Amino acid sequence: MAAMATLTLGAGLGTAAHAQAQAGGADAPQVITVTGRTNAQAASVAGFGDIPLAQSPFAASVISRSQLADAGIASLGDITRLDAATTDAYNAPGYWGMLAVRGFTLDNRFNYRRDGLPINAETALPQANKQSLELLKGISGIQAGTSAPGGLVNLIVKRPKGMVNEASLAWSADNTQVLGLDIGRADHGFGWRLNAEVAQLQPAIDDSKGHRRLLALAVEAQPGTGTWIEAEIESSRQSQPSTPGFSLLGDRLPSADAIDPRTNLNRQPWRLPVVMDGLTGSLRVTQQLSGDLRLVAHAMRQRLGTDDRIAFPFGCSAEERWDRYCSNGSFDLYDYRSEGERRTSDAFDLSVAGQGRIGGMTHGFNAGVLFTRYQARFHDQAYNWVGTGTIDGATITPADPSLQYPNTDRLERSTEVHLQDAIQVNRFASLWLGLRHTQIDRRSVGTDGSAATGYRQSFSTPWLAFTHALPGTALAYASWGKGVESEVAPNLPRYRNANQALPALQSRQFELGIKQHGATLNWAMAMFDIRRPAWTDQGPCDDTARSCLHAPDGWARHRGLEAEAEWRAGPWSLRGSAMWLHATREGASDAGTNRLRPTNVPATSVKLQGAYNVAAMPGLALLAFVTHEGQRMVLPDNSVATPGWTRLDLAARYTVRQGDRTLTWRAGIDNLMDERAWKEAPYQYGHAYLYPLAPRGVHLSAQVAW
Repeated sequence: MAAMATLTLGAGLGTAAHAQAQAGGADAPQVITVTGRTNAQAASVAGFGDIPLAQSPFAASVISRSQLADAGIASLGDITRLDAATTDAYNAPGYWGMLAVRGFTLDNRFNYRRDGLPINAETALPQANKQSLELLKGISGIQAGTSAPGGLVNLIVKRPKGMVNEASLAWSADNTQVLGLDIGRADHGFGWRLNAEVAQLQPAIDDSKGHRRLLALAVEAQPGTGTWIEAEIESSRQSQPSTPGFSLLGDRLPSADAIDPRTNLNRQPWRLPVVMDGLTGSLRVTQQLSGDLRLVAHAMRQRLGTDDRIAFPFGCSAEERWDRYCSNGSFDLYDYRSEGERRTSDAFDLSVAGQGRIGGMTHGFNAGVLFTRYQARFHDQAYNWVGTGTIDGATITPADPSLQYPNTDRLERSTEVHLQDAIQVNRFASLWLGLRHTQIDRRSVGTDGSAATGYRQSFSTPWLAFTHALPGTALAYASWGKGVESEVAPNLPRYRNANQALPALQSRQFELGIKQHGATLNWAMAMFDIRRPAWTDQGPCDDTARSCLHAPDGWARHRGLEAEAEWRAGPWSLRGSAMWLHATREGASDAGTNRLRPTNVPATSVKLQGAYNVAAMPGLALLAFVTHEGQRMVLPDNSVATPGWTRLDLAARYTVRQGDRTLTWRAGIDNLMDERAWKEAPYQYGHAYLYPLAPRGVHLSAQVAW
């Protein structure tokens, strides 16, 4: 939500401070301080530099690595515990995470950034070398040429900062073990920082053992006055079997109490892990020009390699129902393999930013051009029926790894010219302007040489906002903006427009907000209205060639209210965020689909965090997390819904200084009451899936800095 970063309990409000006022050892008196006021934080992903969130006309959160550590969060998908506007959108364990913001699923190809440059998130994104995570909520046309509405996720890489010496060891049930190292130096215009992590993964889900590792180096140098050079490289690998979801059993929604959340339906003796390799490097050169003017050249390359493999349950041929499992708990099982996938993303941004006075008003501007190139190269794939499985995961079937189906290679280029300007009209009012003009060139072809297609499009995405300072420290704002998505009709014989480019989908959002920050209380509220064009298959759409047309048909409309508050008094730190979302389909030619809710989107979401700093034991903070989400629709016709659920997590953090060393101990119990519920209900590939809440689990960690 605007104006405040999502906080974990109380470490709250930053890294809990420690103390030892005197070098008298661990028994010396300690004083707890709180640092890192959220109002002073900025979300660089919005493109307006270091303007604090409390003064910005958009909703955003900044989540620090210490906050993630306090909550025991190690993967991107789990940040849904910390922000009410963010929910799960097919977060299969062992696979790459997918998030929804304001009810819209973020596109893993276009809605993710790394230090502001676009990356592909069809992989496991490592967190050990990330300083923080920024989440921009709302239409993202201000910062993305094409992207799904809802928001952007931006990963901020750790950079050299003074002297850093830190080692950590973490354990979580059932027996996941993680060892991390973070060391660095920065002095006299040169700095470096090295991050390393190795992990043995053994989560509570059966037969899902794996491992991951990371090695990352960042360096910076100041060769001359006004010149700053930053470079970094990151290598990562994760290998782990993924976990399929459960589903409806005929017409019945199975009770979550009757399902063991440890069960893995991907338990065939021939199943192989999903392997995700990543190699990313970037170079950024900043040159200070005259006055406040600076020139920034920022380039990055990301290379991903993936072996995507799973024993995949899909549908029930025995009952001729392909969107669910059979009534007796069986399902069709497929041997899916797509090995040797290669994805390469290149980005180069050249921009100039600064401040100046024009027409008696102060302008803070940023203008530039972004060039991107994305290439995906695949091999033929296996998707072969191998028999019938059962929801206890115990039925064994033979393998069939034969590569019988072509995949699709892609090449995409874009050029984006962008301009942002924050204009201070007077001491009470500011006008914010943004414009991005994008030209795209996209081409694809089957790995067998078939179904070649190519198209070019260009479009502009404007954004504007107005802020007005209210009495005290309150701020009111209004904003309006557009976003764009671009696609082609499905490559199937039944489509009359197969492989043809579709008109660009132009979404728009209007938002009203108010926020206030103070010494003990910060709060913010925002109302939003997002309208996104919808596409449907029109015609009989049977097995007859050219019987179907993929065409625009109405729109999805998401209207909602977000509220957020953060309060501190004495040893207490409390924070809560909530979202009410009215998401419906409107304007469809089939009147029966209008007013229906989208699948897997809760209408209500509440995330609460709190902390108590124990005065009798300085350095000790007791933490609590409460997560509540309302019902989710399982089927597009809204005939089945999962009940809402509430989860309670408890944790503690103890920080003590001993001489030159600072020790931080963390412990937590996730899902304290061992709540059984369907956490999410993604409708993917024309199939309804169900993922359960993870069972009760414990996590422990120790961190030493010297």
